[in-house]
Amino acid sequence: MPSEPHHAWQLTTDLDGFLARAEEFLHSAPAPHTVLLSVTETLRVRGLQVYGEGAPLFGTYADADADADGDVRGAFVWTPPHRLSLSPLAPEAAEDLARQLADVSPDLPGVAADVATGEAFVRAWQKHTGASASAGIHQRLYRLGTLTPPEPAPPGRARVATGADRELLSRWHQEFGEAVGERPAMNPGEWTDSRLTYGGITLWETPDGTPAAMAGVTRRTAGQVRVAPVYTPAALRGRGYGGAATVAVSRAALDAGASDVLLFTDLDNPTSNSLYQRIGYRPVRDYTQYDFAY
Repeated sequence: MPSEPHHAWQLTTDLDGFLARAEEFLHSAPAPHTVLLSVTETLRVRGLQVYGEGAPLFGTYADADADADGDVRGAFVWTPPHRLSLSPLAPEAAEDLARQLADVSPDLPGVAADVATGEAFVRAWQKHTGASASAGIHQRLYRLGTLTPPEPAPPGRARVATGADRELLSRWHQEFGEAVGERPAMNPGEWTDSRLTYGGITLWETPDGTPAAMAGVTRRTAGQVRVAPVYTPAALRGRGYGGAATVAVSRAALDAGASDVLLFTDLDNPTSNSLYQRIGYRPVRDYTQYDFAY
């Protein structure tokens, strides 16, 4: 009787090598892998230090005897000083990764994953390091079904942001992070410059030309894009501007050929969850972020 294959994690700092090994796995289910896809694409285009000075670390989980074309069953991306981002994993894969990373990076700041994977990794990490874990933002991933713009739309129009908007966009990106209680993954100026290179930010303007909201979108990878972030300054909320910007950027993504349009919401914000469902977004799965203390 043949024995069960032994699986193991392969860790690397080589982005190209990671993508060669993990691409088929990541592309096989783009929605649950959306963060890993968008982060690695940004690293590929903007450079390995775009998220911080620390060297990114990547990993694939596969048959221990597999070559580069082996059957990958899990993956992660870590861009210090941010949280580890995990694909959905079997409990034994989460356990194996925690044990291996405890030797390599015992001061890991946190993890972000779907609920089941996150819980399994946190339990294993606590066992191997003695760290305490606190749950942060609880998120829901949505996929666009049939786009249904709200009626009536607020007065104004959408337009793609340009370099003339750079200062405003950088400020709004910083304000968005403060509003959700999260440190931005990128320096606001770097984030703005990165998005402007491919028209990745749409503004909703009032009839007099005043910007009232913005909606960003990631580069298209594996046929999908993710709307992020959507931000309306506090003084302008409740007027439909954020929803209008989201509709505009979602429609533009579809028109440009995206097969899937995704977005994350904060589950503690019933207003945004209700809005996105009204305009056609449907739940995919839930995610949790954890921070570790030592």
